[in-house]
Amino acid sequence: MSETNTTNQHVSFLKYQGKYKGLLGWILSTDHKRVGLLYLYTMLVFFSTAAILGLLMKLELIAPGMTIMGPQTYNAMFTVHGIIMIFIIVVPGLPAVFGNFFLPLMIGAKDVAFPRLNLLSWWVYVIGILTVLSSQFIGGWPDTGWTFYAPYSFRTPVNILPALFGAFILGFSSILTGINFIVTMHRMRCPGMTWFKMPLFPWTLYATAWIQVLATPVIGITLLLTVMERVMGVGIFNPAMGGDPILYQHLFWIYSHPAVYIMILPGMGVISEILPVFSRKRIYGYKAIVLSSLAIAFVGYFVWGHHMFTSGMSGRALYAFSFLTFLVAIPSAIKVFNWVSTMYKGSLNLQTPFYWAVSFIFVFMIGGLTGLVLGSLATNVHVHDTHFVVAHFHFIVFGGTGFSFMAALHYWFPKMFGRMYDRTWANTGWVIFFSGFLTLYLPMFYLGILGMPRRYYDYLPEFHGGNIISSLGAIAMIAGILIVFVNLIRSSRHGEKVTEKNPWGGRTLEWQTDTPPTLENWETEPTVTEQPYEYK
Repeated sequence: MSETNTTNQHVSFLKYQGKYKGLLGWILSTDHKRVGLLYLYTMLVFFSTAAILGLLMKLELIAPGMTIMGPQTYNAMFTVHGIIMIFIIVVPGLPAVFGNFFLPLMIGAKDVAFPRLNLLSWWVYVIGILTVLSSQFIGGWPDTGWTFYAPYSFRTPVNILPALFGAFILGFSSILTGINFIVTMHRMRCPGMTWFKMPLFPWTLYATAWIQVLATPVIGITLLLTVMERVMGVGIFNPAMGGDPILYQHLFWIYSHPAVYIMILPGMGVISEILPVFSRKRIYGYKAIVLSSLAIAFVGYFVWGHHMFTSGMSGRALYAFSFLTFLVAIPSAIKVFNWVSTMYKGSLNLQTPFYWAVSFIFVFMIGGLTGLVLGSLATNVHVHDTHFVVAHFHFIVFGGTGFSFMAALHYWFPKMFGRMYDRTWANTGWVIFFSGFLTLYLPMFYLGILGMPRRYYDYLPEFHGGNIISSLGAIAMIAGILIVFVNLIRSSRHGEKVTEKNPWGGRTLEWQTDTPPTLENWETEPTVTEQPYEYK
């Protein structure tokens, strides 16, 4: 790929003020890089909040009986923790932050297709967050769990309408981002960048964007129906009025299982970017990774029923959903095979992003293999609604999205901020986080097999040992997160300045522009002549 002739005389986007100054220069900016950073800063604040709530819940479970909170407080914390993590952090996470910042750079564009719509998506996102948080001031914290299951969601005395409306509004932000990315990739790729010369991270954003656009309206309608059920008593989900609460589960999971791939597909794209750079090898099976991403997005629409194996579906439906669950594992396995093959006999450069990427593969494989246990009818009935499900869910969602998010943040940090983080502290944070993560969630598989139910603030004495280990792991993991965040925040202001465009030796376009990038990314539009991972 030919390098663009950018000059140091261009003003960095970080210093660019435009029409407005100071804070207004940020929250009214249509520059895709600033929008990505706005998402990043917002998410770091609320991730920290949700992580503290999660730690408090684990401290409650460190011993049988009530320790630091009662059942109602536990239910409220569990609900708010889930809503923040899923709707505010994990679903928008990688696309909103790194998609916004790097998609135009990686395809040679000056911005996304609709810059104002892009800024609007962040504003809608913030409005949704504020609406969710207002629930604690208008009737108390919601206590339904993040799934808002009927019929409890319209029978609870707690006012959950702000939480429902907030989640509904957040869906619009996701849809706007998806539309923007699809149009950007169709219309704004630079000369020479055919579809199969496009890097893999944009490909996963493309597959994710279609899920955002097609699946998110389903959850929006479902939440709106729940509001109508609570306010107007329409009787769609209320069994006392002839409604069907199982219908709510179908509608919820029709969106929420594809949403798992909104969470994980961009993370897979990040790993596919990092491994070739630090292995100094061409990515193994580029087209197989592309096609497997599209296959995951497509088949993911048809597997929602495995969340409902104990809900009373017909035998044919059970067998069909079980088969499709195993089927969707195949394209994920293809990716793991390709990643391992990329590293095989590579010239490995052991840097912090590489550590996060490899640990992602490890936790994702554990999450995937335990997912097959839940996809099998014979074993699901025994571990359904136990801590086994909690462990699997966090290995996939938090392990997959969290590790890939950290990998992306350390990989692209010098390009985003023009400074380098302290590598020793970065590696220390990774070791403590990784060790704490495994200590926190691995015992939950054992507890689930023993029969410990999830979503309870108390448990029988025979589950005490596993919960002590798990709670200590939560403390260690929070300590690792704290080290990572402090190091990155400090380094963004005081770290060693990066004097070269391409500190990692990457071959994709974002490494060919200035560090940090100029306002419109390129002075001269780049032209692509090679594949994105042409390491000799």
